[in-house]
Amino acid sequence: MTLDIRTMMVMVSALSVLFSALLTLAGLHGGNTRGVQHWATGSLCMGLGLGFSYTHLGLDSAWVLSFGATLMAAGIGLQFNGIQAFKTGLCNRYIPWLLVGVVFIQSIWFVVLHPDIHARVIANSLAFSIGNAACARALFIRIDQPLRTAYWFTGASFAVVATMFLARAVIVFLAPPDTYSLYAQTPINPASFFIGSMAQMCLTFGLVLMLNYRLATDLQKLASTDMLTGALNRRSLEQEAVRLSARCNRTGDTLAVLMIDVDHFKSINDRYGHPVGDEVLRRLAAVAQKTIRSDDYFARYGGEEFCILLPSTLEKDAWILADRLRQTYAAMVIEYDGVALSSTISIGVSDSTHAGVEFASLIAAADQAMYRAKLEGRNRVVMHSDQVELSVDVVLV
Repeated sequence: MTLDIRTMMVMVSALSVLFSALLTLAGLHGGNTRGVQHWATGSLCMGLGLGFSYTHLGLDSAWVLSFGATLMAAGIGLQFNGIQAFKTGLCNRYIPWLLVGVVFIQSIWFVVLHPDIHARVIANSLAFSIGNAACARALFIRIDQPLRTAYWFTGASFAVVATMFLARAVIVFLAPPDTYSLYAQTPINPASFFIGSMAQMCLTFGLVLMLNYRLATDLQKLASTDMLTGALNRRSLEQEAVRLSARCNRTGDTLAVLMIDVDHFKSINDRYGHPVGDEVLRRLAAVAQKTIRSDDYFARYGGEEFCILLPSTLEKDAWILADRLRQTYAAMVIEYDGVALSSTISIGVSDSTHAGVEFASLIAAADQAMYRAKLEGRNRVVMHSDQVELSVDVVLV
């Protein structure tokens, strides 16, 4: 079966335009996730570039070919920028212009000034291959599942396109002079457009898959964190606590808990207003997250109370961390909307050695110790074991 080159070109162009519309809709329904509009615009540029290059539209073919190749280069550059924006929120705006400039100059040179179809195909194919290879390289990174599957699938699609353009350049370079034509039924032409059309479908599927996984990850994060402070919410903390308690039962490891309460928080709200109170909680959360270790769990337990889970930690070690947090927070001046104030916290500490591995027992013990810190004047850290020893001493007396 012979594949008509012109028909395939029109089909690939139409597919690219349709994929652009699909990505635009996906981006709109995805809350305008960064990078998606770059992909949509890039796909549109590639579709229009193919349309201009291979249908000519009744215009001067030399300039139309140059313009079409330039549009395709812009599309690849925009897709690369979209990947960077999707990953980090930042992108280099000069990269598309650089690729566009290179392809435009060499197209004008080999099409208008010194016509040489072999040299033009080789030069543009190499530029397109490098652009797609850069997109593939940007996606072959270590990242948590399930995003890694989407990244690597899309990266593999870009790698296929890059390999196809490279093979096209090599085959044309090795071909005898004046034997290559854009519409000739040589094996490289139908193979290029067939592989290109299949890869374009895979690319769009991969990009939509990346968007879908990103939205699922964002929703999961929203469901597990406190909106005001960015800390874990109580439900997520309890889930982690169940897992850690089970590990302690299995391995004999220790687990410590800190219960933290902002001193005189109601007075802060009454005197300065709730926005200032919210800022106090945000500042405390920021200090706590910088103080704890990477494998600790910090959560907002409710109101002005926070909780920290410390795996593989004894009560005395937890006390050292808690007191460092207390001192750092007490030394901080909180400025917000023209208001400057200082605040303190009271912390109760317990561990599985003294209170048991059950989370409810650990929380109750840490909460009692925190209440004791309040009674003793606030702005202090009290260990549950000290409170137990005090109670024993009272009974013995």
